[in-house]
Amino acid sequence: MTEQQVYEVVEIYPGFELRQYAEHVVAEVEMTGAFERAGNAGFGPLVSYISGRNRTGAKVAMTAPVIQETIEERQTHLVSFVMPAGSTIDQLPEPSGERITMHEVPEQLAAAVTYSGRWTESSYRKHVDSLRAAIADAGLEVAGRPRYARYDPPWKPPFLRRNEVVIPVAKI
Repeated sequence: MTEQQVYEVVEIYPGFELRQYAEHVVAEVEMTGAFERAGNAGFGPLVSYISGRNRTGAKVAMTAPVIQETIEERQTHLVSFVMPAGSTIDQLPEPSGERITMHEVPEQLAAAVTYSGRWTESSYRKHVDSLRAAIADAGLEVAGRPRYARYDPPWKPPFLRRNEVVIPVAKI
């Protein structure tokens, strides 16, 4: 079974879970283009990296989810793989080329909503809007950009897929 990103559910609110995400490392690539296309295009270089197309030829275990974050001001998308729990940048193989970057993400408090269905921008935006409203209703404050988390492979039927919208919130 594929390892999943580590988090702890802190509290359950109407419409979302409040989670504490552990510190982790991501391999990330910045893509331009439409939402759906950017997610698919970013997947390839990241799979190549974990499959051994890196400076040392070492393989890295696949984890879930694949994360996508939209940078509105640059009209780009960051597509990321979370590295296995406990990994450090020093332990991981260095990417070959400049396209993939590695960075540490500090622990983070975030609101998350889970849903099934197709990987579309309209569905993502609908869930972002409802999650933002639920965060405001709970008296919490948004503290970062929303991100889209996909847990399943493309061949899994959409009605069985686990998708999430995750939005960082300020500590309570």
